[in-house]
Amino acid sequence: MNRADLLFTGGPIHTGDAARTRASALAVTGGRITAVGHDEVRELAGPGTEVVDLHGKLLIAGFQDAHVHAVYGGLEMAACDLTGTVTVADYLARIAGYAAAHPDKEWITGGGWSMESFDGGLPTRQLLDSVVPDRPVLLANRDHHGAWANTRALELAGLTRDTPDPADGRIEREADGTPGGTLQEGAVGLVGRHAPAPTAADRLAALHRAQAMLHSLGITAWQDALLGEFGGNPDPSDAYLTAAQDGTLTARVVGALWWDRERGADQIPELVARREKFSHGRFRASSVKIMQDGIAENFTAALTAPYLDGCGCATGNSGLSFVDPEALKEHVTALDALDFQVHFHALGDRAVREALDAVEAAVTANGRRGNRHHLAHLQVVHPDDLARFAALGALANIQPLWAAHEPQMDELTIPFLGPRRATWQYPFGSLLRTGATLAAGSDWPVSSAVPIDGIHTAVNRREPGAGPDTPVFLPEQRLDLATALAAYTSGTAHLNRLDDTGVLRPGNLADLVVLDRDPFAAPAEQIAETRVLRTYVGGRAVHTAE
Repeated sequence: MNRADLLFTGGPIHTGDAARTRASALAVTGGRITAVGHDEVRELAGPGTEVVDLHGKLLIAGFQDAHVHAVYGGLEMAACDLTGTVTVADYLARIAGYAAAHPDKEWITGGGWSMESFDGGLPTRQLLDSVVPDRPVLLANRDHHGAWANTRALELAGLTRDTPDPADGRIEREADGTPGGTLQEGAVGLVGRHAPAPTAADRLAALHRAQAMLHSLGITAWQDALLGEFGGNPDPSDAYLTAAQDGTLTARVVGALWWDRERGADQIPELVARREKFSHGRFRASSVKIMQDGIAENFTAALTAPYLDGCGCATGNSGLSFVDPEALKEHVTALDALDFQVHFHALGDRAVREALDAVEAAVTANGRRGNRHHLAHLQVVHPDDLARFAALGALANIQPLWAAHEPQMDELTIPFLGPRRATWQYPFGSLLRTGATLAAGSDWPVSSAVPIDGIHTAVNRREPGAGPDTPVFLPEQRLDLATALAAYTSGTAHLNRLDDTGVLRPGNLADLVVLDRDPFAAPAEQIAETRVLRTYVGGRAVHTAE
């Protein structure tokens, strides 16, 4: 009899296995689960076995994040962090305090501000000038689809009233055409490329910082949704390779290589070379990220019909498709034939349809190769396209925290979509009922990386902490707790081809999380109160809160 290295007793244990959902004991040997059951599993204990008495706490499979920007998030943790603040006065105070505390920094960078804090979602350069007039400032917004710059940063970048908008972005302007301080989408890079780039050591430190934080939230694996240079941000690929080679990458990570939307198929050989160069150990650069559109709040998400204006009338703007839809079909077909997974950013219903059309073209040309292509965000999905996910084998990569009534939704989105189209948002329940496979992620640092908060929102369609008077956002799209948890465990494990994780069954890797309670035993409104006590990867503790 092989004695266990690690033994959990005193359950409950939520296995995630439909055939055997609950157990009270689990054994680990050599980094893998060797037994799941009840009293009989205790017989595997030996003199060298570490026995963990759960004392009624819940053991589950490790959370996995299907769409996260770990290195960028780690960099922002060390920069001017505006997350959690909501008023202009708070933003300015935090920026002024950071600038005063870092007099040696040539540029003030960071981000996390929310569009709803400013009139029309557009902060001005003059506001930044009032607290930092002498150094350039560039701060990404919460969505990372725009940025806030002061006058000095705009001047250093050479932006004037005569500077044209880039094809994939927009410079918000004052009445006379002078750049006003807000940059949208590709326009961010016009300024961002002038800011000092983080060094390789900075990027590696950021990865370690982010990994520690993600492990503390119970996250054992993720897909990094952008490996490449974008918007003035550096390529984080080298950080992953270094950490994978030196053994400091304790998570299991898939990297999505950035598709340069200003180029075409000529970049595919480079992607093949990068996949080979950067894949090592626990890191695989086997996915390609194609950003097909922008976001609804700045009217760059691609829609099948025009946005409305403030009076409810149709405008001439239906958003942006960053890659020509016909070219997209060709590119995805070629990537699929090379066994790349394609990770689409598809937020508006036209972008969703264009991405599905591209997957369909690949399946028609190549047959089903099992590459597990997936569409992330899915804010607006046309009802005609819901069933296509299951039919094509395209995975629904959802960010549940966004599916709730909050100011950005109620003030900057619903009025410009209109009442009918607003009901097509984040259709998690409909996707599930039509047979789609759900995987879940956070898009951190765009929004909170806490999986429990995402699960809470998916189940309640209310943000954690929302009062009982807060309306439920499209209640027919709620998920049950088991389904929402599966999206953050076995669903993302499937998406990432980590098929021996995500479910607690013998033979699978011992990627595990101990929670401080059993959320299945309490009302759904209390899910967000759950906390992570311990996180294990391959049977080794990578986080302990006790």
